[in-house]
Amino acid sequence: MKKLNVWCLLNFIFGTLFTLTMISFHADFSLTAFPIALIFSAFMDYFLFIRVLKENQIKHLGAVRRFFQYQPFVYLTSFVLQRAGKKGTPYALDLVSVILWVLVLITGIVVLHYLSEKRVFKLNKEWEKENKSNPPVKFHGVKRVGIEALEWIDALVQAVYTIVLINIFLFQLYEIPSESMVPEFLIKDRVAVFKTLSGPKFPLSDIGLPYVKNYKRGDIVVLHNPHYKNDRQSEVKSFVSSFVYMATLTLVNMNKDENGELKADPLVKRVTGMPGEQLMMMDGSLYSRTKNSAEFKKVQDDEKWAAWSLNTLSSSTKSKIQWMPLSSTDYENTLSIEEQRRSLDLQSAALEGESLARRFATHATGKKSTADVKSLFTSEDLFEYNLFSKVNDNSIKLLTVDGGSEWFTDFMTGWYKNLGSLSSYSENGSLTGGNLVGGDLYSDSNFRLNVMVKLLFGRLVVRNAELISNNVSVSEWNSDSKRVELLTNAQILNDYILRLDQRNMPIFPANDASGNASYIPENCYFMMGDNRYNSLDMRHSYEQTCVPLTSYDDVSVTYYTNMAPQFVNRSMMLGKASYRFWPLNRAGVPGKSSRK
Repeated sequence: MKKLNVWCLLNFIFGTLFTLTMISFHADFSLTAFPIALIFSAFMDYFLFIRVLKENQIKHLGAVRRFFQYQPFVYLTSFVLQRAGKKGTPYALDLVSVILWVLVLITGIVVLHYLSEKRVFKLNKEWEKENKSNPPVKFHGVKRVGIEALEWIDALVQAVYTIVLINIFLFQLYEIPSESMVPEFLIKDRVAVFKTLSGPKFPLSDIGLPYVKNYKRGDIVVLHNPHYKNDRQSEVKSFVSSFVYMATLTLVNMNKDENGELKADPLVKRVTGMPGEQLMMMDGSLYSRTKNSAEFKKVQDDEKWAAWSLNTLSSSTKSKIQWMPLSSTDYENTLSIEEQRRSLDLQSAALEGESLARRFATHATGKKSTADVKSLFTSEDLFEYNLFSKVNDNSIKLLTVDGGSEWFTDFMTGWYKNLGSLSSYSENGSLTGGNLVGGDLYSDSNFRLNVMVKLLFGRLVVRNAELISNNVSVSEWNSDSKRVELLTNAQILNDYILRLDQRNMPIFPANDASGNASYIPENCYFMMGDNRYNSLDMRHSYEQTCVPLTSYDDVSVTYYTNMAPQFVNRSMMLGKASYRFWPLNRAGVPGKSSRK
């Protein structure tokens, strides 16, 4: 009995101190934390110390057990409520509160051990006599139904809180919501993520277990989506949403954005970039360099999991995929465009641009203009899709408007005037250097794509001008074999540029203003989905903007991009996807089985 009294006293001391740490002086939601902890503690201590320990009223033992079972949960609720305020709480207060909560939990577990049905009546002979003389009353009818209902509710509440703690500190189960990790994961696959080694923290605080695990390239991780706000209000909403989701048996999901749409959070992605690295992705290959190795080198391991064409998968796997980003023909066209870009001779391209400008001038009827002809086409007009889809209207406009021929000449020839000797530029397999426009392969390749679009557009405009000069009606243009071939090539090139941000990535982190390399900081990682053409990941933002395809041409073709690479601090990473447990025929450790 003395041991029980000691443990009860320790629990009282730690509980009282914890309750005092819940005091808030801010006029917001955090004011509710202290009253909740105080009222609960007062009732609990009254029934424990007065009714049971002092007056030996063992009929209240059941209530006391319930109090101890709920104590860590009620205190956790108070902890969250106090930190749900606008101001938050200091780190030191968080630390003290967490230590006291742990001590309350430990002492409470010990007290419950002594108060269990098997042991409690051995502690006190008077309790044992009273228990034998007053057997439990059995209820019937409405009372029995009511009691059973309360017991079910009690079990549900305790289960939800227990699951919350397990999800925070031990492991959590996730369902794959998208196809960004195909073929490793399909929609509805279920994975277990173990969190203990990944430094889990108490809700809305930085206090928790230490980081033990260091992630490596190739690890599949679950992480908070960094595209959403990560302020205190968002944390509160996310925690409450998770709690309600479990309390309603997954029927109510409140985790929505400001537009009322369900958040894509958390995400499941693969670690592809490590601390201390600078990355670049070209033609589907990932390259990296470090401070100790200034040259970019191909990340060979990335080719093991990067899926660019899903057409090689087995028919059974493909039947489960909802959207195939590329057909076999699309992927072949992709490789063809990249080969054309690599082999593009800029000197020959410049000569062709001059030739097209001269040929067009012979058909133009508009007068020369003394005004700035660059205003004839806006950034939206120069959007590569609009150039081709409106090529007939653009051709007539350039032929007839004053300054049209001058604009066309500038468009076709102005791109190389600031480059110097074109013979010095070539994609000869190097990733950086003076032989590349902009000094790196990504900048050079986009510059070349810009030239390819211009030449193709120029050929179409000149062909249209020739047809007009030959009095061929517009209705007959679609039967012209040259135009058909050019438009087919334009569609292929447009499709490639449409997916440009999935296939390539500029140097990241970007070099500083002096051109010195920057690197992913310590404890930060870069992640992508395996299904690269169907993954909004750390390469992208959720918004698109119309930008020049290259900054090295004053009249560049434009395209829509959402390229905005970012790294993720390990504090946002919830843990490694350690085991796929559903479906059963694909159960196992992710990455261990071969792709089919």
